[in-house]
Amino acid sequence: MNFQWDNLFRSSAREQKLISKLRENMLFKDLSTRELRLVENIVNIRTYRPGEVVFRQGDAGVGMYIISKGMVNIYTEAVDAATTEVSTSQVTSLREGDFFGDLALVDPGNRRSASAVAGEETTLIGFFKPDLIEIADRNPTAGVKILLRLGEVLGVRLRETTLKISELKKDLPA
Repeated sequence: MNFQWDNLFRSSAREQKLISKLRENMLFKDLSTRELRLVENIVNIRTYRPGEVVFRQGDAGVGMYIISKGMVNIYTEAVDAATTEVSTSQVTSLREGDFFGDLALVDPGNRRSASAVAGEETTLIGFFKPDLIEIADRNPTAGVKILLRLGEVLGVRLRETTLKISELKKDLPA
């Protein structure tokens, strides 16, 4: 058995799987294979244990995460002004293929508006603001493609939020 060849093929299979995961993501779907390889060489992969905090509400936002495997629960905390008690409420659960924290890529001084906690063993692909800047420097076309998609995603989320606020206002007494 030739371990060198085995490791080469195993590594190549891992790279192909990562490129496939990146290609499935909205932000990277317009990138060529060559551009995806650039992203692949920059991203960070980490596995979290169940209950492990990815980031906390109020932390500085440095980048986004793509769920490669597992589940992440998103929580917000609110402090009752009268009692100073902190209440936590789950906003949503995200699964494989979902991504979160993307606003940190474009918002300077961004603070996390919620906490993210692994709901089970979870593997995340981290893509951070310095990574985006490096890609834009090395391949401006790829950087523009990513930023255009990011603008699209943020626009859709803003419209959805505006719609939800309008619906909630309808339920309030006049």
